[in-house]
Amino acid sequence: MMHPYTALPDPDYQAEFYQDVPTKRLIAWIADTIVIVLISLLIVPFTAFTGLFFFPFLMLVVGFAYRVITLANQSATWGMRLTAIELRTSDGQPFNLQMAFLHTLGYSISIAIIPIQVVSIVLMLTTSRAQGLTDHFLGTVALNRHARS
Repeated sequence: MMHPYTALPDPDYQAEFYQDVPTKRLIAWIADTIVIVLISLLIVPFTAFTGLFFFPFLMLVVGFAYRVITLANQSATWGMRLTAIELRTSDGQPFNLQMAFLHTLGYSISIAIIPIQVVSIVLMLTTSRAQGLTDHFLGTVALNRHARS
């Protein structure tokens, strides 16, 4: 039987692909959150300012759409591009729309349920491929983009 991650870099022999990925994911998350807040704030006037009353929900919808669109287009959000990481499937391919949707859905569930997010963070910090819980379920991984040269 073939190992499901055969097409991905081996974390023992090609550690540079996974080096500092958890830290970069945190920085990317902060950058993405800023972008999502700014986009949401730009939308509020178009809701006749009623968007202020449901701003957290507006951010949730904007964030979901932002993540799906950016992941489907270049397998990385703008924050991930800033930190030079990208997500790949278990066969080493960039995300398509379906995988972007599933990954974003898994991320959204983990953000909504704090214990799941804690487990995800612990996994990112302790596993050899620095995979979160959603990554483990989907067989995806975040890699350093510059290491692919």
